[in-house]
Amino acid sequence: MSADRPFLDTNILIYLLSNDVVKADRSEALLRAGAVVSVQVLNEFVSVARRKTRLTMAQIRDALAVIRAFCVVRPLDIETHERALTICERFGLSVYDGLIVAAAGHADCKMLLTEDIQDGQTIEGVTITNPFRA
Repeated sequence: MSADRPFLDTNILIYLLSNDVVKADRSEALLRAGAVVSVQVLNEFVSVARRKTRLTMAQIRDALAVIRAFCVVRPLDIETHERALTICERFGLSVYDGLIVAAAGHADCKMLLTEDIQDGQTIEGVTITNPFRA
């Protein structure tokens, strides 16, 4: 069932908290349609929400509950870690972006929605798509 759902990068979820109404609405629609995230994405969401939006932990937990209600959450394992290192070497990505791509592939997702990696690029069967592209 993961293959039918896109994998969401952290930046897509952060827009749920944004004052940019267009991006917030688009992110909410993507979330409601169902998606896949990794534990890494949830951790990054907490970090950014605490640092940039100054949400309380109670507010963050509420947001995470909504995200988890609509998303399949995949764990990270050593296989994903090793795959990420290979992706980093081959495509010049940061380890964190490599982990996102590797987790998407490990979850059998064909599409990764993000603003952080080159739009249209396909890495190991995962196509990178910017959902905010005009």
